[in-house]
Amino acid sequence: MKIIQAIINPYALDNVREALSELGEFGMTATEVKGYGRQKGHTETYRGTEYEISYVPKIMIEIAASDDQVDDIVQCIIGGAKSEKIGAGKIFILPLEEVVRVRTSETGDSAI
Repeated sequence: MKIIQAIINPYALDNVREALSELGEFGMTATEVKGYGRQKGHTETYRGTEYEISYVPKIMIEIAASDDQVDDIVQCIIGGAKSEKIGAGKIFILPLEEVVRVRTSETGDSAI
């Protein structure tokens, strides 16, 4: 089992969700986060004054998946979030030791 963490632009969330729903039934958690990568933030102008934005708003998606589903999920995220601009996002794939469904006490892949 793996946990897939994807940091994407907020406007790409609906595209990613639609792509994942076409793939199958997946639970997903989306969290509003802030951060920066290579772009190191940006500047904005508001009422004639320039402001340095150090942390860029992003969305972090987390999906628990069985090993055989990971590649398909990653391709869906890439397809829904891809952009030619810097800062389109990153995907992290981490090992997931155990999953327990609270309602039924199921464990492992059946709990996902």
